[in-house]
Amino acid sequence: METSKIIRNALKIAFPLVLGGLILWWMYRDFDWKGLWTALDGGMDWTWMWLSMPFGVMAQVLRAVRWRQALEPLAERPRTMTCVHAVFLSYASSLVVPRVGEVLRCGVLKRYEGTSFTKALGTVVTERMVDSVVMLVLSALTVLLQIRVFSVFFAETGVGFGELAGRFSAAGYWVTGACLLVLVSFLCFMARRLEWFSRTRGLFRNVADGILSLRGIRHIPLYIVYSVGIWVAYFLHFYLTFYSFSYTADLGMMSALIAFVVGSFAVLVPTPNGAGPWHFAVKTVLVLYGVGESDGVMFVLIVHTLQTLLVILLGLYAVAALAFTRRRQPQTACAAA
Repeated sequence: METSKIIRNALKIAFPLVLGGLILWWMYRDFDWKGLWTALDGGMDWTWMWLSMPFGVMAQVLRAVRWRQALEPLAERPRTMTCVHAVFLSYASSLVVPRVGEVLRCGVLKRYEGTSFTKALGTVVTERMVDSVVMLVLSALTVLLQIRVFSVFFAETGVGFGELAGRFSAAGYWVTGACLLVLVSFLCFMARRLEWFSRTRGLFRNVADGILSLRGIRHIPLYIVYSVGIWVAYFLHFYLTFYSFSYTADLGMMSALIAFVVGSFAVLVPTPNGAGPWHFAVKTVLVLYGVGESDGVMFVLIVHTLQTLLVILLGLYAVAALAFTRRRQPQTACAAA
């Protein structure tokens, strides 16, 4: 039994890494690596890249502040900076094992603030539900705007849907199908886990309290502002990088929004920071908007790598900061304002 558990855990770690690695290998098997160094050394405008980075930090900070607000109705009042460090660490840890960060950040609050782990986990579930609603609304608006944009695109270029489909290689269809299959498998896995939670009454009760914590939030408009602000920051973190490259600088905000939405759904495939599926999805959108195949591949490689490095740096900072953080007892944490 113990051996089988070890094997299952090893597969959970190895499979996302292998999947992401295979997609990346397929995309970059004929890549001009010398061109990468040329782009990094004077071939791109680093000013816009640096300007995009604070928005990546802002998105995580807003997520931490919103999380603390959701915990208050449960009589849990962790320090704001501990929440920020926990979120930083959760993003970085998910680079190794996808989705593990959601559990890890609840453990950080338990360790340093005495916060109930299961209640914190419930608020994380709520957080994901709210994020899903925001993403669905954003996607719906994007689709409505996309109809007009693509009509203009087709009229100016004379490209039809059949020609667009023809730009997909057979391997492209296989990668898309594989990503969808993995996503469905992941959702089935999460559904089974929820069934396990439901069989554990005490645990489920605390998780349910966390999920329903929105009912007790005192400043719902502020919570909404945080929720929208998170995704605006994410978008600006991505959009400003368009101005770093000559072949994306003139595409406009709408093309960036479409690529952002498509990329956000691609990261649902459980690979480290969406590596592989995100590259493939965003590159495909850029190609549809007239960016050359090699330029699109260059763009996603540089942007994803630099944004991942930011996540790693924030995670390392969080580890160092938590090492100097004084732990609080549960009674103290609950009594604090």
